Amino acid sequence: MGPLSGVRIIDMTTVLMGPYATQMLGDYGADIIKIETLDGDVTRQIGPTRHPGMGPVFLNTNRSKRSICLDLKKPAGRDVVLRLIASADVLVYNVRPQAMARLQLGYDVVAKLNPRLVYAGVFGFGQDGPYAAKPAYDDLIQGGSALAHLMAVGGDDTPRYVPNALVDRIVGLTAVGAICASLVHRDRTGRGQRLDIPMFETMAGFVMGDHLGGLTYDPPLDRGGYARHLSRDRRPYKTSDGFICVIVYNDKQWNSFFEATGRDDLRGDVRFATFAGRAVNIDTVYAELARIFATKTTTEWTELLDRADVPVMPMHDLESILQDPHLVATDFFPVVDHPTEGRIRNMKVSATWSETPAEPTRLAPRLNQHGAEILHEAGYSADEIAALVRDGVTGASPGTPRD
Repeated sequence: MGPLSGVRIIDMTTVLMGPYATQMLGDYGADIIKIETLDGDVTRQIGPTRHPGMGPVFLNTNRSKRSICLDLKKPAGRDVVLRLIASADVLVYNVRPQAMARLQLGYDVVAKLNPRLVYAGVFGFGQDGPYAAKPAYDDLIQGGSALAHLMAVGGDDTPRYVPNALVDRIVGLTAVGAICASLVHRDRTGRGQRLDIPMFETMAGFVMGDHLGGLTYDPPLDRGGYARHLSRDRRPYKTSDGFICVIVYNDKQWNSFFEATGRDDLRGDVRFATFAGRAVNIDTVYAELARIFATKTTTEWTELLDRADVPVMPMHDLESILQDPHLVATDFFPVVDHPTEGRIRNMKVSATWSETPAEPTRLAPRLNQHGAEILHEAGYSADEIAALVRDGVTGASPGTPRD
């Protein structure tokens, strides 16, 4: 019984940003009804699979949900959605608002049906600017929010995208907070509302919170940028046999580092002795650390720095992280039995609650796995459900996949 137990959410999202947000809300206890096209969410096709339509990206962003497929361009499909919306707490979508209007599912329509509904849109751009109707994807927003530029400044002068759907996940997390805040407001006032969570504005604030720098002031004091983040040697340090992640940050840690490494010469160097001195000489500082860490093995440095209480972590790859001793001890990657996909590696809910513990309520569903169940709950009879299947409004219940 997670903290959102009893909340029903209609999930009209696809790909990653919206599904990531609704998965988290489902893990927190909400009943998530995922509405898919008859072909299903495209992420079902990404990556290696044991059975068609059950790829790893889908499995890892759509647990704690029930699936129904509907053709929303058919009036009967839209009628199903409206019936579901009538008793829902939240509707989440991530197409452009103009597309929702074309489906006759805009806020002006659904608010009349359910005034208590939180109507949450997660899409590219705020609707009061010239980009309002533009399509948006993670890569585009990484570039538009200056992330790709910053990767070049701190790297080899070649703009790059972060190798992670960073924007989708950050905006998804923002949506979770905004939706929960809207539910608090609804419970206080009895009124739902329209909620827009734009990718571009969210990421502009996220990135520039670190990097606005002297551009904060009018007139500007510099051209912006957080020098420590952009230092060329701010990267995992090469050791004599691998790499290690270390940050020596505050004065206490630096004093411990000087003592542990025998570098009293640096203690008296104005470039290293104080936080202010290090801040204005950060490239020199990081370059010297790079030379120091090349002198011992990764294991030697880890043991020495742990004893000195200087922050240190291994540099994992995609396989070694699964064996990290802390994650193993906390069982972060449990192997579980999926009803159709066999044994799969899952990931725990990272947040914990003392009164309302949250955990995944179910593993990712097959396409339309819960279609008949959801329609029955919405008041459709068996004959009516059969007619919807016959007319191509929804799909038949999926059979057992063959190995």
